[in-house]
Amino acid sequence: MNQTIKHRVKTHKLSDLSEQQINTLLRRTESDIEQFVEQVKPIVAAVKERGDQALADFAQQFDKAPITADQIQVSEQEFDQAFAQLDSELIDTLKYSVDNVRRFHEAQMPEEMWLKEIRPGAFAGDRYTPIEAVACYIPRGKGSFPSVAIMTTVPAVVAGVPTAAIITPPGPDGTVDAATLVVARLVGIHKVYKCGGAQGVAAVAYGTETVPKCDKIVGPGSPFVVAAKKLVADVLDPGTPAGPSEAIVLADETANPKLAALDLLIEAEHGPDSSAFLVTHNEQLATEAADAIQQYWGEMSELRVDFSSTVLGGDSGGIVLTGTFEEAVQFCNDYAAEHLLILSKDPFKHLGKIKNAGEILLGEYTPISIANFVLGPNAVLPTSMAAKTASPLSVFDFMKSCSIGYVTEQGYREMAPHTHRFATYEGFDAHANAVSHLRDEAFDSEK
Repeated sequence: MNQTIKHRVKTHKLSDLSEQQINTLLRRTESDIEQFVEQVKPIVAAVKERGDQALADFAQQFDKAPITADQIQVSEQEFDQAFAQLDSELIDTLKYSVDNVRRFHEAQMPEEMWLKEIRPGAFAGDRYTPIEAVACYIPRGKGSFPSVAIMTTVPAVVAGVPTAAIITPPGPDGTVDAATLVVARLVGIHKVYKCGGAQGVAAVAYGTETVPKCDKIVGPGSPFVVAAKKLVADVLDPGTPAGPSEAIVLADETANPKLAALDLLIEAEHGPDSSAFLVTHNEQLATEAADAIQQYWGEMSELRVDFSSTVLGGDSGGIVLTGTFEEAVQFCNDYAAEHLLILSKDPFKHLGKIKNAGEILLGEYTPISIANFVLGPNAVLPTSMAAKTASPLSVFDFMKSCSIGYVTEQGYREMAPHTHRFATYEGFDAHANAVSHLRDEAFDSEK
């Protein structure tokens, strides 16, 4: 660290770009999932046919983990060892994060049931119940992600899911990441299984001797995981896709360029397939932020510099310089970023202008990393423009609602004639008969 590093931060001046070039900036790094689907087909088939033994074989093949079929589920001893392995300060931080995320999702919980009188004597509403069994996928490819464990398991437990399980790849020593196991115990998850990749998805889709069959899976994963989810979507709800990390830092003329640089690097360091833009109309701020990035690269590891410089030096990142702040806002709404940070001395004055984002963070003391780990709102967010129609992971992803209706005789007398006309117009005889004189005659027969 503290090395002198000189990489190019690309500036995209919006007024100089063609429509095609702007569309290139808006486009995310994408994989051809179909090629991965073909590769995972035999893996999924093997797990469906051979269960735990296939999981053990694939753990040895793909994860280089020396585990056997009877070691797929994490034991109580392994949970205890995880607590012993971590220092107390990190455990305190995990507890702090779990507590904040739990508080947020408890506040998010809907009423178990509500009914509203739509017309006199006619009541309608919703009732919420948890999904019976949900698997939380915790990736491990580029590192360990106890934060993902928190963000996926806490809302599952808050929502009351009876069977909430974690599936995650084992390490080369055959163990699960210690912090992930600590999180599981803190949250109250006792079912943790050493099966990642396509084989893990197949395990919860079909069930094995050890791994429970689940109704839904949540959490981010590799293209192989995404492909497997697509392949088993007829038996397992694959949840909302979560792709590579992406962020926009929207800065007005009052923003601190050094803060803009620090915050821009957060999501850019995830990997070369990430996307990260500083969007501003202020040329001086853009120049000073680019200079500051050079300084902060000197404080990062070679791997993270390599990742972030690849992102910020190409078309999936860098600085977007607009003519006006209104154009900057429009670019943000067109982009529909996973993470959007508004840097301004008065960020709330811009909040109402943002229509599309997975999350909106406000001000100089709300860096994306705080939201990723400890703030409370869920950090599993829609990517690849899905924020135009989709929402962050929440308790609602672990529940389903069913409509409730109750009509008294008073309400029936008002609604029956309207229903009869509808049914007659659409040509449904039984629909019409159910609200005709025949129903009155049926009531009379009870007297």
